[in-house]
Amino acid sequence: MADYENKLIAEIESLQENFNLITSKLIKDVKRQDKIMARSDKRQQKEYDELMALKVEIEETQREVVFTMGSIGESRSKETGNHVKRVAEYTYLLAKYVGLSERECEMLKQASPMHDIGKVAIPDAVLNKPGLFNDEERAVMDTHAQLGYDMLKYSNRSLLKMAATVAYEHHEKYNGTGYPNQLAGEDIHIYGRITALADVFDALGSARVYKPSWDDERIFKMFKEERGEHFDPQLIDIFFEHLDEFLAIRDSMKDN
Repeated sequence: MADYENKLIAEIESLQENFNLITSKLIKDVKRQDKIMARSDKRQQKEYDELMALKVEIEETQREVVFTMGSIGESRSKETGNHVKRVAEYTYLLAKYVGLSERECEMLKQASPMHDIGKVAIPDAVLNKPGLFNDEERAVMDTHAQLGYDMLKYSNRSLLKMAATVAYEHHEKYNGTGYPNQLAGEDIHIYGRITALADVFDALGSARVYKPSWDDERIFKMFKEERGEHFDPQLIDIFFEHLDEFLAIRDSMKDN
């Protein structure tokens, strides 16, 4: 009996020893795997961080290119870079108060400087003519909306697609008498309707080769008269409801 018990104890001790060896090995394997996973996670996190940094750089570069191209279009017509900066800020405000998402507001702010990019293809004799255009010159000048759209329409980038819409439709009028397609009302994209108001507000208050600047009283009178005619009535209402904010932007970005 004693021999049997001793043998059983020996077997149990052997099993215990084997179990300890196996569990120790498993623990070592788990720890080693944890270290491998940790290194892998760090490598993956580094790669992810680098990818996100590259994405941000690409987006910032895209925005800078869009703004620079818009500034080039304005500089050819002897307009200051501050014009596109002010229009960008005005469009952001209008977009925010009309209820667009923050993403759309920010994108429209970045895209709106491209509204007159088509002017780069307009001859200087027309673009910088002092005084009024004749019918032929007006027809040439009016092509800049189509030209701008044609420059941008093939891009698959969301920002440039928005800029194409802005370039194409910012001279359409709410009553259907604008160009190039005589769109009316909400058939005009909200991006075009917003940029139209922002652009005209800044253009009227700025001196050009063909006109002196208008005073505020004259601008405001014209806006009220053109509510529902040239401009989206909702946007005109927003403009006057938040007039102090628009004037603050203008005052903070005056032309040199």
